[in-house]
Amino acid sequence: MILVYTHKITPRVRYIFKHVFSRILLVSIDFTSKVEEFVAHNGPKLSYTKVPLGNEFFIRSHDLLFDQGVSDLEINIQKWEETPCFFSAGPKSAIPYDIFAASFYLISRYEEYLPHVRDVHERFNAEQSLAYKYRFLEKPIVDIWAIKLKRVLEERFTDYEFPERKFTYISTIDVDNAYAYKHKSFVRSSGGFVNDFFKLKLKSFWDRLMVLLRIKKDPYNVFEKILSLSSTHKIKTIFFFLLADYTTFDTNVSASKNKFRLLIKHIADYAKVGLHPSYFTMKNSNMLKKEKERLESITNISTVKSRQHFLRFSLPETYQNLIDLEIEEDYSMGYASHVGFRASTCTPFYFYDLDFEIQTPLKVFPFALMDTTLNDYMGLTPKQSLGRIKDLYKEVKKVDGVFITLFHNESISGYLRWRGWQRVYETMLKIIKPIDD
Repeated sequence: MILVYTHKITPRVRYIFKHVFSRILLVSIDFTSKVEEFVAHNGPKLSYTKVPLGNEFFIRSHDLLFDQGVSDLEINIQKWEETPCFFSAGPKSAIPYDIFAASFYLISRYEEYLPHVRDVHERFNAEQSLAYKYRFLEKPIVDIWAIKLKRVLEERFTDYEFPERKFTYISTIDVDNAYAYKHKSFVRSSGGFVNDFFKLKLKSFWDRLMVLLRIKKDPYNVFEKILSLSSTHKIKTIFFFLLADYTTFDTNVSASKNKFRLLIKHIADYAKVGLHPSYFTMKNSNMLKKEKERLESITNISTVKSRQHFLRFSLPETYQNLIDLEIEEDYSMGYASHVGFRASTCTPFYFYDLDFEIQTPLKVFPFALMDTTLNDYMGLTPKQSLGRIKDLYKEVKKVDGVFITLFHNESISGYLRWRGWQRVYETMLKIIKPIDD
């Protein structure tokens, strides 16, 4: 156990120290604001305050962890050796930057509470983030800082043994459209035929006909293949199902269709299943509740995992709604337009609500990449995409973090605009080492 002295033990201090020490470095910590208790402690200890008490391991604190609310902070990005960092700590500090305040700024998504321009889907834009502007979006910088701190601590406390954490991989699959052509209403199927005909989409027209005549298998129905790959590579896989009423942005099969319900039940027998809240649930808690109850009525299991459709969420409102509905895990933390680490960490963390200044029970699982980002937003070929995936994988592997990917059953089908992408998913699984159960 490492004892931390600070002049004031705030919720922010507890939150970020526990993330860095307990979740990244796997080290137990305790806090004190009593000098005599700190002095009497015989084990490893550090002080986090404005001036050192003596010759202890001292980190000079920035004011951020002792403030409340949100204000426009001056951020001056510099380098800690080769690593970008900010909140300089001065010459007396054992490390040159207050990585705890800097980590809190990034993980709490502090910048998303500040005034910003939203994109067409009302999302926080990656280009406005500190990580994008200073080119560290594709590095789990918080984990890198923690490892650097660990090395300095090891030099100071030579008798203390730090645990080693293990790299983990989680494959997540969003099911926006379970089927390309099957189990759609008569109106939607007829409209599809007309649209294909007049837009000269002859392959779609023919495939739709063959599928509806039961001559061909629906191209998006690759669920057995995904489950088989998951079993072969011993991969933890989570499926997120969209169960919304039909809208322009929510076009899945109706949740009332028996075949669709049986599919979800079947998947739930072999993998974890979560909710994919629809486009308009970002600001509509009643709709969110309705969709959660739909999934629970199908699986007969409490729904605790969730990822927003279109990655459309607003802080803190969307997360507050998830918490109210007893969702325990959210997998939405990432950008649609760019790969990388939106919260600058590859370690799951608890959402800190800056409105109420508390750590919430909602655990956030940040993903590193999404198939549509690589294909649609970045315009990469399957081969180029695999190269970017390898780079991100290596970054997470360096810090033994949690590597989370987001694919859709549509891309794994390799159908139409996803031609060649089934090989991307399969090759990626071969590269990534299996996790321990």
